[in-house]
Amino acid sequence: MAGGTRELKRRIKSIANTKKITKAMEMVSAAKMRKAVSSVLSTRDYANLAWATVLSLAERTESSYHDLLQKPAKVERVALILVGSNRGLCGGFNLQVTQKAIASIKKHEKDIRTTDIITLGTKSRDVIKSLGYNIVADFIKQDITLTAADVSPVAKMIIKDFIAKKYQKVFVAFTDFESTMKQTPRVKQLLPIESDPEEYLGVVGKSEGTGVGTKKDFIDEKRESYLKKGDIQFEYIFEPSPEDVLKEMLPRLIEVQVYQSILESEASEHSARMLSMKNATDAAGDMIDSLTLSYNQARQASITQEIAEISSGAAALGNK
Repeated sequence: MAGGTRELKRRIKSIANTKKITKAMEMVSAAKMRKAVSSVLSTRDYANLAWATVLSLAERTESSYHDLLQKPAKVERVALILVGSNRGLCGGFNLQVTQKAIASIKKHEKDIRTTDIITLGTKSRDVIKSLGYNIVADFIKQDITLTAADVSPVAKMIIKDFIAKKYQKVFVAFTDFESTMKQTPRVKQLLPIESDPEEYLGVVGKSEGTGVGTKKDFIDEKRESYLKKGDIQFEYIFEPSPEDVLKEMLPRLIEVQVYQSILESEASEHSARMLSMKNATDAAGDMIDSLTLSYNQARQASITQEIAEISSGAAALGNK
């Protein structure tokens, strides 16, 4: 019995140490989450309206004004940016966004010849690589992305490859931050810029995080003063010329969309990790309570047995 209580005491101590670690990780993740959420909320409105502006421009301007507006005659090769995390212990965060990307690829894989993957985050990269998909580039991802310049190399690469006709379409798979308790993996078409994207590779109809998919989704509370019955009430005047304006504007707005997608994923990652560590801490507490009860019961049984043995011995001596 003594050996059993010692084993229970050892397990209680071990789990208590684990609980301290998970609690510390929960607090660190909470701090990072607050910073990430602050960043994503401060840029979300700009990114949404910027994307609405891009799609409006795509509808009102000729595709010949810029290569990013030109629709391919045939789609044979596409690129997909997969945004994950560098570290684990965040529940199913990486697996869910990877599964969403794979489901989007398989949905229309018969229509395309090749899908190249561009990864940000080592965990999602390892998952997609283990499944045999072709990774053409792997970019370093920070825990907290501070500026759009941090993602500029990714945006420049996809824009350059799209203009060079290497890819006919470019998508980004990310996790949309909706709340601390809810994060939704999405796939969004970045290129070509279309006013009404076709339902291809899981194009998002509406995203709370990185903008809307079609002009019909422009109508919301933030845009009521600008829109009416789905018709965009903007008239654009280009100076010096549409070509010059779009040349400077469109690449920048695509970069903003990539940046916002990464911010959404970071807020989702830290929220998922905080929740996962909280659940682990709570589970450790429950295990400690259960083992403590078992330890007390075993200890009480041991004491009761010792008392019974003493009483039996005393009774035997009395009979003599």
